[in-house]
Amino acid sequence: MNYTKEKEIDGVLQRDFAIEVGGETVPCVIWLPKDASGSRTLIVMGHGGSQHKKTPGIRSRAVEYAQRFGWATIAADAPGHGDRITREEAERMAQEVGARVRGEAAGPAFDSDRMKQMAERGQKAVVEWKAMLDAVQALDEVGNDKGVGYWGVSMGTAFGVPFVAAEPRIDCAIFGLAGLREGANYMQEAAASITIPVEFVFQWEDAVAPREAGIALFNAFASKEKSMHINPGGHLDIPDFERDAWTAFLCRHLARD
Repeated sequence: MNYTKEKEIDGVLQRDFAIEVGGETVPCVIWLPKDASGSRTLIVMGHGGSQHKKTPGIRSRAVEYAQRFGWATIAADAPGHGDRITREEAERMAQEVGARVRGEAAGPAFDSDRMKQMAERGQKAVVEWKAMLDAVQALDEVGNDKGVGYWGVSMGTAFGVPFVAAEPRIDCAIFGLAGLREGANYMQEAAASITIPVEFVFQWEDAVAPREAGIALFNAFASKEKSMHINPGGHLDIPDFERDAWTAFLCRHLARD
């Protein structure tokens, strides 16, 4: 684990670091309270398609969690995203994803080739995120005796569901903006093995994740405690108040003496 950059944001340290997994460098970031010492609650966040580890929604909540609760938050650039691709590739991906979000993409948004690629990247992300979690929990200022939560919507759910299914250290998870699709049996199998508390956020007019697919994924979770928050609007229209719901959910399940 090598620190590559450090920045202070309103009393919160944002530290870039890198880990080596399978012969590949994985860029990661951790947010911690300044002068943090001792173990603390940890949140793992997975970004959406065409985004990156420090996308504004992740960064702002990571800073808030450090300031309000003293938590640590970590994120990594998923395979084929962020600092792992060129700026030109990132711009082209953003245009393609934007077209799908607006319902303007020509042809099926998720054909068999795309589903196969997503599955392969998802399995790669699982291995990388487990290694990231290992590295961070070895730090004295994080430790491994506090609760661990997961948040990730859209691609953060597509990759996050297999990750959470494979990671017993996760105590609760927030998913959303994704669903079960033909050819994605791995998602259904992973969801069926998840029994921790789950909160699921969904947009009723989502052009990327049809409502039937989202409801099917929610139904697939084996969790005894699970709730689905459905709001009107498209893929990018999650209401601001859901942010408060996420915070309340994490606090409820990660509070430990």
